[in-house]
Amino acid sequence: MDNATDRPEEASAPRSSSLDEREEPEEPLHGGWWITRLRFWLGGHTSMLVIAAVIGIGGGLGAIFFRWLIGVCQILAWGASETPLAGIEASAWTWRLLIPAGGGLLVGLIVKFFAPEAKGHGVPEVMYATARLGGVIRPIVAVAKSFASAICIASGGSVGREGPIVQIGSAMASSLAQWLRLSVPRIRICVGCGAAAGIAATFNAPIAGAFFAAEVILGGFSSRSFGPVVISSVTATAISRAFLGNVPAFEIPKYSLTNPAELGIYVILGLLCALVAVAFAHTLYWCEDLADRLKQVPDFLQPVLGGLGVGALAIVLPEVMGVGYDTITRALQGEFLVGMLLAILLTKLLATSLTLGSGGSGGVFAPSLFMGASLGGIVGHAAGAILPFSISPAGAYAVVGMGAMVSATTHAPITAMLIIFELTNDYRVILALMASCILSHVVAQRLLSDSIYTIKLSRRGIDLLSGHEVNVLRQIKVKDIVRQELAIVSRTASLQELYGQLVSTHHHVFFVVDDDGALRGVITVDDLRRTIPFQEQLRNLLIAEDVMSIPVPFVRENDDLDHAMRQFGKRTLEELPVLPETGSMAPVGTLRRQDVINAYNKEILKVDLGGSLSSRIGAVGKLRTWETVGGYLLAHIEVPQEFWGKTLESLRLPKRRGVQIILVECAEATGDDCYVFPSRETLFRPGDKAIVFGQRKNVDDLVRQAE
Repeated sequence: MDNATDRPEEASAPRSSSLDEREEPEEPLHGGWWITRLRFWLGGHTSMLVIAAVIGIGGGLGAIFFRWLIGVCQILAWGASETPLAGIEASAWTWRLLIPAGGGLLVGLIVKFFAPEAKGHGVPEVMYATARLGGVIRPIVAVAKSFASAICIASGGSVGREGPIVQIGSAMASSLAQWLRLSVPRIRICVGCGAAAGIAATFNAPIAGAFFAAEVILGGFSSRSFGPVVISSVTATAISRAFLGNVPAFEIPKYSLTNPAELGIYVILGLLCALVAVAFAHTLYWCEDLADRLKQVPDFLQPVLGGLGVGALAIVLPEVMGVGYDTITRALQGEFLVGMLLAILLTKLLATSLTLGSGGSGGVFAPSLFMGASLGGIVGHAAGAILPFSISPAGAYAVVGMGAMVSATTHAPITAMLIIFELTNDYRVILALMASCILSHVVAQRLLSDSIYTIKLSRRGIDLLSGHEVNVLRQIKVKDIVRQELAIVSRTASLQELYGQLVSTHHHVFFVVDDDGALRGVITVDDLRRTIPFQEQLRNLLIAEDVMSIPVPFVRENDDLDHAMRQFGKRTLEELPVLPETGSMAPVGTLRRQDVINAYNKEILKVDLGGSLSSRIGAVGKLRTWETVGGYLLAHIEVPQEFWGKTLESLRLPKRRGVQIILVECAEATGDDCYVFPSRETLFRPGDKAIVFGQRKNVDDLVRQAE
């Protein structure tokens, strides 16, 4: 009777600010007796372990299927061979160029027509869903990500498989949690369980999988979340070992710390890994920005360009294609010399940036391991040639370099240390590994506050480092709320003309322009009021240029509202001139301070409803209702057919049906964009859903009509 014993503890537990600690009351059930019975047994802390075990089984099987799918696609792309790299090396240079391009085309089509979330390296999308969408991930993401990433990896895209399997496992876990109608905090925990299962099954690393989920996905450790995460990770590993065997991912010689003085070399390696990790992050997002600027190339064709770029690099260095585990193993065994290691390090950095920046699908974990092994080998060879005393082989430095690079790119040093230990099954370099990982993490974080995962979210205005809050002002552009009307006066306008403007307009600020229409200054209502007592004496003496204030704070159409508020803070102005994106100084509109405040409040409400409420409605069932107060209900319904093609104003629902629509879920949109606040002009289309509010009888009538 878990439900009976655990629920009082939940009710009395203090609320925490940690994302996975917050607990919300379970909503009433309207799904039938079997759902009620199921939820009765799945209500307490202990029963979350059962759910976690189920997620672990699904994550383990998902990882096995994903690896099988990659193998099938590799055979189709390069033919059967002993290793993926052998098949690529045996192919002609034309195929090395064309196959990645063809794979990029297929990936672009999958992303465009099935799931935009499948684009990129996956983990940021999971973090975004956890931070903003209450853990809700669409089920289609698991399927789309599986095929997009498998095709990208198999065709030669320079990406890893851990990012996709994290997203696949998390999507499966989120779908299960939504089907069970769990609360928002428990959905988030389930997402963490799915991520842990994916990492654990992919790398045969249960400890690292659990810590990755806690450190990266959930953003911290807590007793409520860590237990289910561990169970899921262990279960997924057991499933993976049952099918794939219990062997480490990399077979390497037994290395150890030969001389205590070597710790200084490992410190230098940590510093270098931090520098390369920051360069990798900047290069990756520079390529992404470059792709965004290629407006003449459709989105679904951009991965083709990335594939061509990777193919061109692979003509000379085929080692950079795919996951690269074969090459990593050779680096760990010390088979490469410095020149080759440097070449594959730089080429891999560029190839991965091209693949993901152009819209390919795959992870950054394996490329980080690849670059870390290469850099570690370089440092090991260089140190062995310079130092007068005996040191460990270059392969030992390659092992430590892998961990240090992962630590620097992900900002997750604990996960990095644990995963290298589990990947190699060797404890003897742990001191060097710890020193390099911690130092690389500290230096990388000082140089770039965001990890390679969170930088993608920060560019969207999502700050996970501040308690998973969202800076909504950075997500709204000035052009979204600019007013086209504006009060413009010539710099030679007389004081009498300015008084006329003051009387005839509702604006508080007048923008002074020169003969070419370029902004020169501003005149506020207060500026004019101060001249009124002296208007008889000054009427024929002063012109606008004498009264205006400079310099003028302004914004451009493509600026965000966060920047706009900083501009408002420079002066006590109620309106700012809006200038074009092109660099022209001719005003095209007005931005009002109150409009910015209204947009902020509306977006905050949208986050609350579109995140928390959408996480409740998810993809479970056709309709659901929630009790509120005083006999009023909230209901999530598909809009009835009689609504199709009509506006909200024409339906007159409050008067005719006694209900109000407070949120619309558009069938034609995806992700966060599908939730919109209705206006009088909102037009309903087939497949749209809505959140309606009203008294029980009225809502029930509408629900029956929607069934």
